[in-house]
Amino acid sequence: MSGHADKTWTGLKLDIDGHTAVITLSNPPANTWTVHSLAALRDLIRELNADRHIYALVVTGEGEKFFSAGADLKQFADGDKASARAAARRFGEAFETLSNFRGVSIAAINGYAMGGGLECALACDLRIIEEQAQVALPEAAVGLLPCAGGTQNLPRLVGEGWAKRMILLGERIDAPTALRIGLVEEVVGKGEAKAHALEWAQKAAKQSPTSVAACKTLVQSTRMQSHATALVSEREAFVDLFDSADQVEGVAAFLEKRAPQWKNA
Repeated sequence: MSGHADKTWTGLKLDIDGHTAVITLSNPPANTWTVHSLAALRDLIRELNADRHIYALVVTGEGEKFFSAGADLKQFADGDKASARAAARRFGEAFETLSNFRGVSIAAINGYAMGGGLECALACDLRIIEEQAQVALPEAAVGLLPCAGGTQNLPRLVGEGWAKRMILLGERIDAPTALRIGLVEEVVGKGEAKAHALEWAQKAAKQSPTSVAACKTLVQSTRMQSHATALVSEREAFVDLFDSADQVEGVAAFLEKRAPQWKNA
């Protein structure tokens, strides 16, 4: 289990806290993304997915000022389309892998989350923002657009109107506004996002990890499946849980009035 943290992950730092993996975006001064750190995120999450001891994931930024300022624009300065395509593909791979992480993922937004920084948080299940932090998708101001899920994931959370305000007008959103429009689930004080995210991760760890994985897949299926199809999937997934050790343990623990010992199996 400790093997993940022993490796070097470009632009990232990894800590394991119980059943929670904490990924810290670490590329000073603004924790920008490069093709190398995006590949590292993709590979790391694939490893964590295979580790049955990991139930939850927290993503935060290093330092006090930035969660992540997004893509390192130096990589696009020469206007080369091939490198742009490669970067866009890496963004897609990284954040789609993050979105498909089987456990609960929580973004602890500790500072500015701009462009690909916000898109990383949008790929997580839940978002906690510190009161001083701000978020934006400013790509159109430099002749680009959010290519890491921003135009698709943001309207699902906040509706088309607010998504267009942020993307088409380049509006920067403060923490209270982010909470009001449903972009985040919680506002906390400066320096408190990571600790709060870890508390949420501990709540998640009290749930059956096999149940959480099934529920997450079902909730996210509302993005694509018809309502009627998804209701069938929901019932089938319920029955499938009866193949799991966690279902047997969960019901037994409840009836015996004790805390369950999950096996994520």
